[in-house]
Formats: sequence, C-alpha cells, structure tokens
Amino acid sequence: MIIEKAKNIKKAVAILRQGGIIAYPTEGVYGLGCDPFNEKAVLRLLKLKQRSVDKGLILIASQWTQLENLVKPIAKKLLSKVQATWPGPVTWVFPAINKAPAWICGAHDSVAIRVTNYPVAYALCEAYGRPIVSTSANLEGQPVTRNSKEVRKQFPRGIDFILPGTAGNLKSPTMIRDILTGKVLRGLHEVVREK
Repeated sequence: MIIEKAKNIKKAVAILRQGGIIAYPTEGVYGLGCDPFNEKAVLRLLKLKQRSVDKGLILIASQWTQLENLVKPIAKKLLSKVQATWPGPVTWVFPAINKAPAWICGAHDSVAIRVTNYPVAYALCEAYGRPIVSTSANLEGQPVTRNSKEVRKQFPRGIDFILPGTAGNLKSPTMIRDILTGKVLRGLHEVVREK
C-alpha cells in the first residue's frame, strides 16, 4: 500500500512537471491542481473547470518557504497569527508581489495560499518541492467532489491523473481569511483560535 502511494505521488509529480492537470484529495474536497507558474497549464485547468481567470486560485504547499516569495512582507504579529493555523485547513489571502502570476491572482492584487497537512496533498507538495494550484474538482456551479468516482463523473476527460483517495473530514472547502483584516471570506466554521 505504501509503495503504491509513493508511485502515485511520483506519477502525479511527473505530470505536474510536464504541464499536466491532476486531481487529488484535500482536507474537505477533491482538488484540481497544476503548476501555478505554467500559464498554459493554469489556463487549461480554468477552461476545464469553466472558471473565470478573474476569480484567482488558491495555492497549497507543504512548507511556508515554498510560498513566501509570492507575498509582500508581512508584520511578524500577523504572520504568527497565520502560522498558528498552519499546517492546516485555513487558506489566507496575502498581498501579492508585483511578479506574482496574473493567472493566479486574477483580478486581485492578492494571492490565496495554504500550508496543508492533509497527508496526500502534503506528500504531493513535498515531492514537487513547490506550491501547486488547489481549486475544487468540480465544474463551476456544480457540487464539490469528495472521491475519485465523483471527479470522473464531472470530468470524464481532461484530467491527466487522479490520485486515489478520499477527501478529509471537513464538510466544505477550507475557510479563507484575509491576513490584513482577519475577515472570513469563505467558510461558516471558525477554526482559528483568537488570542
């Protein structure tokens, strides 16, 4: 079982490096992913999902160091508030540097990022060594998917590889918060412990 998981991660990483699109389990739903720095791959993913580039995309990573070069400097007090929720199921919106890819930021001057500890997503990011796109694996406006069978039903073609597994225990996609205001932008459940 462990050997098979390692082979699947290795195959997914090879597909990411070739500009492909993968589906993989996350904390709450199955996600679609690709290399966020490959514009062609991102635009293909957006077309497949029927999502506007203006909305922007979430990036996940296994380590903060994989993401920090995409964001403007942040006060230590704010950053420590974020890092108290990581690794974990909270996505934070940071002010983006000017060189952050427009196809990731969309119509925003910010970037949405998360350091994950969900085992498959973590192993994928760790093996890839850099962040990956993480958007729910569903057509725009359709129900989210929580397993590979549901992903195949919504996307009978267009995804290069589906990592086996099941999404985590969250009842919905991860919460999204703004780092500067602390405002919850998405999510009904409060998982951040305020101090």
